[in-house]
Formats: sequence, C-alpha cells, structure tokens
Amino acid sequence: MTAPAAALVTGGAKRIGRAIVEALVARGYAVAIHYGQSRQQAADVADALTARGARVATVSADLADPAGVDALVPAAAAAVGPLTLLVNSASEFVPDEMGDLDRAQFERHMRVNLEAPVFLAQAFARQLPEGCTGTVVNILDQRVWRPTPRFLSYTLAKSALWTATQTMAQALAPRIRVNAVGPGPTLANTRQGASDFARQSAAVPLGRAATPAEVASAVLFLAEAHSVTGQMIAVDGGQHLAWRTPDVEGIAE
Repeated sequence: MTAPAAALVTGGAKRIGRAIVEALVARGYAVAIHYGQSRQQAADVADALTARGARVATVSADLADPAGVDALVPAAAAAVGPLTLLVNSASEFVPDEMGDLDRAQFERHMRVNLEAPVFLAQAFARQLPEGCTGTVVNILDQRVWRPTPRFLSYTLAKSALWTATQTMAQALAPRIRVNAVGPGPTLANTRQGASDFARQSAAVPLGRAATPAEVASAVLFLAEAHSVTGQMIAVDGGQHLAWRTPDVEGIAE
C-alpha cells in the first residue's frame, strides 16, 4: 500500500525549515508547516506555496510543552492527511557553558531538541497507515561528531538525539526508517555578525558555508533512500573533519 506523500516539518516557517518545506512541496508532498512563535512567517510561506498550487497547512505547538507535542501529529495529519514523513527541524539554540549553566534553559533544550522529536516520532509511527512505510529525518548538528564545550545544553541534547536516531531506527524497522542531517555553518545565527559568519565559513575544510537548499536536498535524499537507516549526513563543508588544531598545527611530529 502506498499513501499519498504527506509531511510534517517542525520549525518549517523560516531558515532551514522553510527550505525543507519548499523542497518537499516541489517533490509533490503535502506539508504541514509547524511553527512556535513565527505565526506570520508560517502564514506567508503557506500563502506563497498555496498560490503555486501546493497543498500546505500551518500547525502551531510549543515543543517545550508535552501537551502541545502530543497534539501536533494528530493536527498535522488532520490538515494534510496521514503522514509518511516527519522532519524534526525545530531547535532551541541558546549559548551556555559549564560556568553559566542554567537549569531552566538546560531543561528547555532537552524538551525541544530531544524529548519532542522522540515523542513526535512515536506519534508518527502510531498514525502511519497499515501497510505503508514512513521516514523520520532529524536535523542535528555536525558537532555531535565534533563536540566543543560551547553551547553545552544544545550539544548534549543534539548528541542524545543522534543516539535516539540510531536506536529508533532499530526499534521502528522495517516499516519506518530514521536518519539525520547534521548541518554546519549555513546561516548566521541571531547573535552572529556577518563578518564572524564569513570567517567561520571560510575556516571549514571546503572553505564555504552550506546553503539551506543543500540541507533540504539531503533531507530529500534520505526520504527516498529506502535502504538507508540509522545514518547521519553532515552537510557542513567538512567542519567535523577539521584537524588544524593547536596540538598539530605548526608542530613537528
């Protein structure tokens, strides 16, 4: 049995999430665009895509609220039909380190970046029509392969979601594949100036930032690669391979 292609993209109103929504629509998916606080941006995306003949809807939920998480998949399926793809793109990304760790912010990172994706995947699996196959793609970060002490709560949550990606791939096979995409520098964050982002992007092995469209292309590949599960594609210009560290750079060995 083949169900019509329908997806839920969390954080789909802007940035990388929006690029994923646009790529899925271009591939023929009906898409539920989740937003938290970006109501107007979600409406603008939906209006633009509807004008092009796409089947889209907007759905709202606070991913730090378990009740909101529990209601999200049913709302999305009611809006666009039974879901065959879940893209967990929404993310909490607030800087912290061991010296200034805040319990409330730590817990919010865990709820949004770990708990919500896992329980959304559970709900996705439960609503998948009998006889159909489905796919979950989690948007992680290359730093799960190359951790640093910066953004500690974020890194811990994303690293746990990488482990969850693999264990959910085991648990949900063979009907559901679970994979991940790990972006590196793609868009400047809200605290980062253009010059800092340019320096960061130039310093990765390939010497440039990724684009949101490239991240979306990786999501599409994983949505259609029917023999791939439990994997992560790092779309990071090789950032996770960076090796010019003080212990080797300029030191004779």
